[in-house]
Amino acid sequence: MPENRWREDEVGDASEAELLLYRSRLLGSDPTITNFGGGNTSAKIDEVDPVTRQSVSVLWVKGSGGDLGSIGLDGFATLRLDRLLGLERIYAGRDREDEMVGYLPHCTFAANPRAASIDTPLHAFLPFAHVDHMHPDAVIALAATRNSQALVYEVFGSDIGWLPWQRPGFDLGLRLRDHVREHPGERGVVLAGHGLFTWGDSARACYDNTVETIARAERWLAGRQSAAFGSAALTPVPAAERQAVAARILPELRGKISTATPKVGHFDDSPEVLDFCSSERLAELARLGTSCPDHFLRTKIRPLVLDSDPERLTASLDAALDTYRAEYAAYYERCRRDDSPPMRDPNPVVYLLPGVGMITFAADKKTARIAGEFYTNAIHVMRGACAVDEYLGLDEQEAFDIEYWQLEEAKLRRQPAPRPLAGRIAYVTGGAGGVGFATAERLLREGAAVVLVDLDEQRLERATQTLADAHGKDSVRATVADVTDEAAVAHSFAYAARELGGVDIVVSNAGIASSAPVESTTLDDWNRNLAVLSTGYFLVGREAMRLLSRQGIGGSIVFVASKNGLVASPGAAAYCVAKSSEIHLARCLALEGAERGIRVNTVNPDAVLRGSNIWSSDWRRERAAAYGIAEDELEAHYIGRSLLKKPVLPADVAEAIYFFASGASGKSTGNILNVDAGNAAAFTR
Repeated sequence: MPENRWREDEVGDASEAELLLYRSRLLGSDPTITNFGGGNTSAKIDEVDPVTRQSVSVLWVKGSGGDLGSIGLDGFATLRLDRLLGLERIYAGRDREDEMVGYLPHCTFAANPRAASIDTPLHAFLPFAHVDHMHPDAVIALAATRNSQALVYEVFGSDIGWLPWQRPGFDLGLRLRDHVREHPGERGVVLAGHGLFTWGDSARACYDNTVETIARAERWLAGRQSAAFGSAALTPVPAAERQAVAARILPELRGKISTATPKVGHFDDSPEVLDFCSSERLAELARLGTSCPDHFLRTKIRPLVLDSDPERLTASLDAALDTYRAEYAAYYERCRRDDSPPMRDPNPVVYLLPGVGMITFAADKKTARIAGEFYTNAIHVMRGACAVDEYLGLDEQEAFDIEYWQLEEAKLRRQPAPRPLAGRIAYVTGGAGGVGFATAERLLREGAAVVLVDLDEQRLERATQTLADAHGKDSVRATVADVTDEAAVAHSFAYAARELGGVDIVVSNAGIASSAPVESTTLDDWNRNLAVLSTGYFLVGREAMRLLSRQGIGGSIVFVASKNGLVASPGAAAYCVAKSSEIHLARCLALEGAERGIRVNTVNPDAVLRGSNIWSSDWRRERAAAYGIAEDELEAHYIGRSLLKKPVLPADVAEAIYFFASGASGKSTGNILNVDAGNAAAFTR
């Protein structure tokens, strides 16, 4: 139930625009009030026209595509109210209302570049200083029933009005205005199948009205929803088994739907999702689809319900996906109009696993997670609606007209081109170290999602937080694992599969180093080098090959070896032998992976002193002793012996790894790329 979180001591002497911002963030950060990117807020504020120096009324309204919970002042469109209201004079009727969007830029105040949303007229034509339009589950539950109007009046009496379903736009703004004129005592209006409009004379009064209206709906629904989905059709699978099913099925599913563009997955087995996915009404309600347009646009016409038997799940995937795609194509053909955009990706976004949970796939992790949250909102709506009446999904033609709306198509076309690694998932061992961290940062910068794997838990936490702060927490995952432990390596790949959907890029980078003359090298030192740098790379490489093969869409494995794998160095026999083992293992994997589209290449750094964890260990002292120089002379020694006379940094190695991870090296496998500022002895040919 929403809590009133307005605090006068937090607003102080804030301006009207700042009060709108404060109110918007309070509303947008409460999932019981609206979902990510959903809803909009507005305020009509007197401003001084920069040209005429006259006072004019300006509509501040959330701009197109923004999110209330994180909005800034620059997220609001500002439009002259007199010009907005004047648009009614040129309005040519519902069949021409989309044209009105083209006039909104002509109403812009003070050359604000923020695009106005399609909902702008709904705020402009309401005669109130402050207006909120929210998508609370409790209210949509009432709005998405067969007897919606009667239920709204039963819950709210004469305080809240009701309007039948109509696609958002200019005409709905006029209908909303006319309704308010005819019902002057109402404090808000429920739009059937859509959401809630509330208002007030001040930012605080509007906020209070919105929160209290939603709370009234939640209080009325409380206690009525216990048997909304009927009896349980099956007992949910135990938690550990649910996680195992997800880790197994996500890569296989991802491979089958990522042939055109790669996708990232999200798994949710929260109690409300699990309850719905275990109910006897699952298939029936899932078939009806969602009601609120915001839910629908994120989750598609309907989800795909998969086989309830985990053992039959894999075998049934192809048939289930083929059926869904065929039904989606038929839906497109039934509903298409002469000017409809071409059919988009026919694969589902939401996958429901009876007794296990929900999987969602999208172009990136954040979008996949949000799609899951939207469908969870839809579950809440269905629960509330089914508890008090008959739930109604969005009419099929109306759903199509929103999904393939020319205005939505234009919005999609305005989006920036995807980054080179968008939709790709990378797995990096030694991820908290210098080269591993630089590699993760490089891949994230190009749009990949990254799983960091490291043995040092504290260092891993710091690295993960730093990367999440810079690139968003959705794109970064981390797990502690010892690459010499077979079970730990398998678990880390299962974690990547469960958290993100699979892997495309595997960077085997975990490393240690020790230096001693061969006669002083202990068996423990020898075995430790081989365990981490040979056996560890074998375990990671083997598990990578298994997962990439199950996924079936190719991939790239990059081994981070060393110049020492090609050129012997004094006093480092164990390290050199282990590194040479890495290089040859990569060649073997390249031979076996080629027919499956799995490329395997090696990057050979040398003397990466700055930012490297290896060089902060005894290795620096040992290598200095091997060359008979002081520790502080070591970097100059390595720079001096290189052909280019330049230091090698973690970012330099990361650049080479990115090359092998990206499509730029799509025809390269079994290759070695030295990043050593030039070392003639290490030339590979």
